[in-house]
Formats: sequence, structure tokens, C-alpha cells
Amino acid sequence: VVGGSTGYSGAPVLCARGALRSGAGLVSLAVPEAVYPISAAKCDEAMASPLPAGEDGRLSEEALVPLLGALAGKDAALIGPGLGQNPGLDSLVCQVLSTVNFPMVVDADGINGLAGHMDEWERRRGWVTVLTPHEGEFLRVGGNLSQGRTAAATEFAHQSGAVVVLKGPGTVVAGPDGRCRVNTTGNCGMAKGGSGDVLSGVVLALLGLGMDAFDACCCAVWLHGRAGDLAAQEKGQWGMTPTDLLERLPQALREVTE
Repeated sequence: VVGGSTGYSGAPVLCARGALRSGAGLVSLAVPEAVYPISAAKCDEAMASPLPAGEDGRLSEEALVPLLGALAGKDAALIGPGLGQNPGLDSLVCQVLSTVNFPMVVDADGINGLAGHMDEWERRRGWVTVLTPHEGEFLRVGGNLSQGRTAAATEFAHQSGAVVVLKGPGTVVAGPDGRCRVNTTGNCGMAKGGSGDVLSGVVLALLGLGMDAFDACCCAVWLHGRAGDLAAQEKGQWGMTPTDLLERLPQALREVTE
């Protein structure tokens, strides 16, 4: 998991916890050195490590080489949660995506960093890429919602070669081969900051376990929504939090694995 910045130390931690709750055997967390003490204190199971940061508390351009070293040998990676935005970070995201040839999940500020750089997708054709935008992020990278969410996600997946997880009520999963599914689990109590980070972590874990990317995304979205429904039953939609989703992911997994 690559992300975090000053003021946004929780996002990558939620991703890491989501991955751990979904079957990942070993999760590493790479964050700017400015927030490393906070992220490391929050992580008991995930292994946090610091990367060079600028004065703004975000990853600096000097972080690229050590980051690529940290990514070496991994089964899958996620970039973007809490990363922040500036031209240097946009360049870093693009360079990582054009270099790393194993499955990559691009979320949050990773997606924002691609706005205006969609030619980078051509470099990843043939490599597994998952894009997990909410509607605002989807529009920033050139998605067209005028045709409806399902058609929009399907078209963008075909154009980019990525699996698109268009988040929201009835999350849409679309593959570059034309496959498309609309999720039926979940509730409005999940519309809170951090819920999407948990989902990205679940996607990351299933990709790392070797699942087909489209199947991994469909499973992750269903499990995430089911955990949300279990949380709503016990806590209520008003008071439930992303942490409640994390705690109920194992129960959701048991329903489909045992």
C-alpha cells in the first residue's frame, strides 16, 4: 500500500487493514516519513516503512527509487489513498504505473494524479490494472456519466484496458473484455470517509491471492457491501464507521468460504 500524507495518515492504514482482513498473508505499507510514526503506531500486523517526503508532508520525487525497491517482489500493489496532489506526485504515480508490471490498484489521489495523463494507460496494456473511482474521480480522468453509470464504466474499461470499479449506490464493476456487474449489497451508512479505503484493501488482497482481476473486484465489492450490511444491522446506519466494516469482513468471508 503506497499512500498517506500530513493530515491523511489514516487512509493507507485502512487499506492495509482491509487487505489483512481479506486473506492477505503479508502486507507492507509505504508512507511519507512525515507521517510514518503515526502510521507505524496504528499498524500491528502491516509492516510500515518511511519514504522521503517534501516540506508539505507528501512523498517527494526522491521517493521513486526507494519506492520501486519496496515494490520489488510483491504480488500486487495499491497506490493513492491519502497521497495528496502536486505535479511531482502526479509524475511519481505515472512512473510507478509505467514500471511495475504486476497487478496494480489505483485509488483516490492515484486516480487524480492520472488526470491529464491518460496516455499512461497505453503503457499498462497487458498488465492488470484496477481503477476504483467515485463519480468525481471518474469524471476527472475523462469518464462520461451522461450515458449512465453502467455504460460509462463499461466504455472506460474498454478504452483504458483497466477493470473499473465505479463506486456508489449499486457499485459497477466493468472489465475491458465487456463483462459488467452491478453490486446489490451495501447501504448508505457506508457513505463515510474511509469506506472506500477499506474496499481498495479488499481488492488488493484478492489480487495478491491470484484471482482474476474482474472476479476479484466483483468479490471484493460484494464482501465490502455485505460487511456494511452486517455493521448496519448491529450498529445502525447513522453510527457505523469504516472500522465496523473491517471488523465484519471476516464474517462476510465465512458466509462464502465455509
